[in-house]
Amino acid sequence: MVDIDEERVRRLVAEQFPRWAHLPVAAVARQGWDNRTFRLGGHLVVRLPSAEGYVPGVAKEDRCLPALARHLPLPVPEPVATGRPGAGYPYPWSVRRWLPGDTLGAAGEVDRSAVARDLGAFLTALRRAPTTGGPAAGRHSCFRGCHPSAYGDEVEQALEALGGRVDTAACQDVWARAVTSAWPAAPVWFHGDVAVGNLLVADGRLSAVIDFGTCGVGDPACDLVPAWTWFAGPERQLFREATGLPDDAWRRARGWALWKALITLAADDRDEEQSRTLAAVLTDPVVD
Repeated sequence: MVDIDEERVRRLVAEQFPRWAHLPVAAVARQGWDNRTFRLGGHLVVRLPSAEGYVPGVAKEDRCLPALARHLPLPVPEPVATGRPGAGYPYPWSVRRWLPGDTLGAAGEVDRSAVARDLGAFLTALRRAPTTGGPAAGRHSCFRGCHPSAYGDEVEQALEALGGRVDTAACQDVWARAVTSAWPAAPVWFHGDVAVGNLLVADGRLSAVIDFGTCGVGDPACDLVPAWTWFAGPERQLFREATGLPDDAWRRARGWALWKALITLAADDRDEEQSRTLAAVLTDPVVD
């Protein structure tokens, strides 16, 4: 990971975009893993990949977001400028329009049922966007949009490492159901990282979706993971209905949620968030 602080961002902006050199720079309160994010004045945001593996997302977002935005019911980050390596920072970086709102994980009062419907509608619109020129799922998307079996070895290794600390048989059953189907239609757009930190909320409703660094064209099942990571009980069913996807997509989605929970818990079995996710995955399949 590259050390990125406000002073380095100020230097990058001043060197490459002097028209913005007078604007204040401030790190956002909740940072992501793939990128470090900084406010630039009141209307712009600077995003810098934290490691080399996340660099392809810069050019991909520059290329894809303007085209996708025309087909989506909620705002997505608008590319404004692209920076080059400099000031001791080794990668390209981007300037986007600032989208107001709190991340879903940090928001206060939220209409959870409305968020379930709105997110389902957003993902439906994303799937319907024209795919011409869209990048096929693969390494650039961390294999999101591919078949979940891409991570089969990691699931087995995590279960072995966790031993009796999780219900191994139940996990194996979920995984077996996940890998017995594949997306049967033409590839469609997926976001690839529908996490609470990438969903913005204003006035209790979903207001924007950000961070398309792992987006691509493939199987959309990976985008259904919030059913277990954030929604609960009846909200999962509302989300399912709003997405309009078949049962086998939900079984693959459950496998994606299982994989992430297991590999995280194998590294730290005290992770309460992933423990809750695993419990939800094992107790609620969403589909029969």
